[in-house]
Amino acid sequence: MPFGTIISLLIGMGMAVNSLLNGPRMVLRSTMARRAVSASEKERQLLNIVAEMATASGLPAPTAYVVPDSDLNAFATGTNPSNSVIAVTEGLLEHLNREELQAVVAHEMSHIRNYDMRLMTVLAGLIGAVALLSDFAGRTFRYGGRRSGSFGGSSSSSGGSGRKGGGGAVVLVFFAIWVVLIILAPLLSRMLAMAISRQREFLADASAAELTRNPLGLVSALEKIRRAVMPTSAINNGVAHMCITDPRGSLIEEKLGFTADVLATHPPMEKRILALKVMAYQAGNPQSA
Repeated sequence: MPFGTIISLLIGMGMAVNSLLNGPRMVLRSTMARRAVSASEKERQLLNIVAEMATASGLPAPTAYVVPDSDLNAFATGTNPSNSVIAVTEGLLEHLNREELQAVVAHEMSHIRNYDMRLMTVLAGLIGAVALLSDFAGRTFRYGGRRSGSFGGSSSSSGGSGRKGGGGAVVLVFFAIWVVLIILAPLLSRMLAMAISRQREFLADASAAELTRNPLGLVSALEKIRRAVMPTSAINNGVAHMCITDPRGSLIEEKLGFTADVLATHPPMEKRILALKVMAYQAGNPQSA
């Protein structure tokens, strides 16, 4: 078991390192994103906003990309602030005004400034390690059961009753380990990652409001994104935690209660919008009421 644990953790660490080094390139390739160009009016506005928010946050300007998708979404990726990317969908460029687009870019810039991409990449690697460890535990349990006749279940020689009792205890111990590693560990590790992802979204919203000094700009953007319920088909679910909204179509994050608190990569839109309105009210903006 220790050997398998070490191997699983090493593989998981390798996956995390590979994601850190090659993840941004892989994500952009998977979404078929292209570099934003100044020849397009909408994309020129995006480039200007990215430069403005980079100056406001004190970071190098990320490279701006456009994802060919009509849904409203955006994400940030990169190993560090000096090697980062902000990508928005064509639908976002089309439907958001300048104030709203600035708020979305500020949200993604906050993810970069807070090193959220690195954090979530490491978490993804650890989840992979737990999954490998879970699989190894299952194989070990099944193989051990076959070798020992279900761990003592077939012992019938002299002193067999004592050995059967000991074998039964071994079975219970291995079964308990199997339940934890096979069933609970992957579930709990994923729940932990989702909880961290949701908290980082709240933090990015608050940081964006501070960068733009305009919480209601992000409120307006999130309300438009919320109404666009179609899935972002160009972005796969594996990078859902990188996006400003769940690319699956906001079906989970629109719910309140246990489901949203456990399974969603993002907090419910209702909670995010309410938190931003509270920020605007505290800042003395009468329109937030």
